[in-house]
Amino acid sequence: MDAKLSPNQGLSIINGIGLVSLLGVGLGVSALILDGMANRMPWQGMSLTLPLLFCAVASAAVGFWAVPLLQALKTGQIIREDGPQAHLKKAGTPTMGGIFFVPVAVISACIWSNFATEVLAVAALTLSYGLIGWIDDWQILRRKSNKGMSPRMKLILQVTFAFLFCLWLLVSHPAHITNIALPFGLYIPLGLLFWPLAGFVLVAESNATNLTDGIDGLAGGTVAVALLALGALVAPTSPGLMVFCASLSGGCVGFLVHNRNPARVFMGDTGSLALGGALAAVALLANSLVALFILSGIFFVETLSVMAQVSYYKATKGPDGKGKRLLKMAPLHHHLELTGWSELQVVAVFYIISAILAVIALTIGQF
Repeated sequence: MDAKLSPNQGLSIINGIGLVSLLGVGLGVSALILDGMANRMPWQGMSLTLPLLFCAVASAAVGFWAVPLLQALKTGQIIREDGPQAHLKKAGTPTMGGIFFVPVAVISACIWSNFATEVLAVAALTLSYGLIGWIDDWQILRRKSNKGMSPRMKLILQVTFAFLFCLWLLVSHPAHITNIALPFGLYIPLGLLFWPLAGFVLVAESNATNLTDGIDGLAGGTVAVALLALGALVAPTSPGLMVFCASLSGGCVGFLVHNRNPARVFMGDTGSLALGGALAAVALLANSLVALFILSGIFFVETLSVMAQVSYYKATKGPDGKGKRLLKMAPLHHHLELTGWSELQVVAVFYIISAILAVIALTIGQF
């Protein structure tokens, strides 16, 4: 994705280290509280707290080895020439950061959950989408251009892995998985319509998370919040998936040690596509699509901003072939940057919104 803004831009009451520290402490305390409310022992593997903390520390530790390695391999980010000019200052910062924190979290989750079948399935989907992102990142680096894999090929691969995951769901789960759970014990029986919806959710969620990865710490932090909340929601029926969510949330926190402003590494499509796929896969398995929609509010708005920008540009295109822009730049976080927000301000506000959405989802989940 895009390189990031200079950390010296604008004024902020908190720096990158402080912002990530607040996020990490907030997630840790939240995990303790949620475990306590559910009568889970936080020092046990089948909890939210221990997998979260373990993967945060493990991912951060591995990063101190992986980031210099990525630098040595010359995996520096290629900058979009049509992007914000301030982003040019971060050219050469290594990308592909997802290659170290996603596997650490996934392997840990498989071990903590005693290799539960549902966790292995979600892990496979997560790593598969991470592989797509890695190929895209590698193509960008190899060609020394910000254009990697063709959008068509990327979509084909995403749909293929989504189809395989849905096929596994079909043969391994009862027919009522096609009933979408709503609050107050209500359901929407979709029948065969569930399967195209499931495939769409997998592809759309991964791409929406990918679009959100454009500022130091933005995607990692917002996804960490969403994952922890989703883990708490699925815990009563799917403890293995709870552990998976907590582990990947912790992995994001550990990654932020290196990705916070000013970033020493970017997650790249390797990380962002994997994270989106993980969120969608867990929600489909645990029948939590309503919660996923709420928790993905930021990713949804970011995607809408891109769609609105493109649609408006095409609709207002004149004889000269040029149209008008609805936003200064899409996705939304770039628009906010170009209107004068500092990088840290954007990230801090998005973190707060993510926390609010998590509280809303957890509250609705009680009904």
